[in-house]
Amino acid sequence: MAKSLPSFTDYEIFRAWRGDLSRWLPVVIDIARSHGIGAAPPQVFTTGTNLVVGLDDDLILKIFPPMLRAQFVSERGSLAQLRGRVRIPIPEIVVEGERDGWPYLVITRVSGVLGAEVWASLPEADKERVLAEIGEAIADVQRAPPGPLLEIEPRWNVFMRNQMEGCRARHERLGLARKFLDGLDDLLRDAAELIPMREPPVILTGEYIPQNFMLTQRHGRWHVGGLIDFGDVLTGWRDYDLLGPGAFMAAGRPRRVLSLLKGFGYSRSDIDFALKRRLMALMLLHRSSDLNRHICIDGWQDKADDLLQLQELIWAT
Repeated sequence: MAKSLPSFTDYEIFRAWRGDLSRWLPVVIDIARSHGIGAAPPQVFTTGTNLVVGLDDDLILKIFPPMLRAQFVSERGSLAQLRGRVRIPIPEIVVEGERDGWPYLVITRVSGVLGAEVWASLPEADKERVLAEIGEAIADVQRAPPGPLLEIEPRWNVFMRNQMEGCRARHERLGLARKFLDGLDDLLRDAAELIPMREPPVILTGEYIPQNFMLTQRHGRWHVGGLIDFGDVLTGWRDYDLLGPGAFMAAGRPRRVLSLLKGFGYSRSDIDFALKRRLMALMLLHRSSDLNRHICIDGWQDKADDLLQLQELIWAT
């Protein structure tokens, strides 16, 4: 008889439990067999939030603990809504089900190499090309109608209001330097005017980062080969999805920044003070915002004296 999956209310306890494969890998094998999926040795992916296992060369099983059911709803809804509506490859749902209150999806693999594994070693020209393609992919996803994803909570205006209310406390807790905290109130006042709250919302993943896209090589050049992980989707203002590649990949290099923004659809003349100010505000308001860990510019804390200089450093063009 296959082991059952327990119930958790604390994520840290769940994460510790997840580290012992013997506790849950038999369940994975049983689920696969119940759907007639081959007996290849499972490939466990240790990064990410949920239980993610490669079942064979073509399929991935994602199992979501009950306390993270919202991620299952987001992933299932996003993959269904985007299927056939975007040019870039994304997983397709093969099977969905539930075991012991844990919902799961069997999805197709997207071919390529995980961006996080090779990004640092890419030649500069390839990094610029990939960032342009990421900008294009974000815009392509955002052209798809949100449909039922509009029902995902929180709604954009509520989400932004809550983020603004908790912004200072969050960044104080995370140890943001005082010289940047001192400009936070002014930035938040500007944000209330610069960030659209009532514009028609678009699909946002919030996580266009190297861990969530696949790269492929063609004729010796690297390209974006697909997007994965749609567990944190919401809907709202389009610029929000520029923050991941802006922080993790553009690294304040003007040609990279320009490649990303032009791929997304902004012209050079669009990249003005107001846009940079809005992007800086959104970066501080992002649900995963932690500037000390996420800005990939060497020595950035010493290269900017305040938030105004920091926005010019990050979004240099």
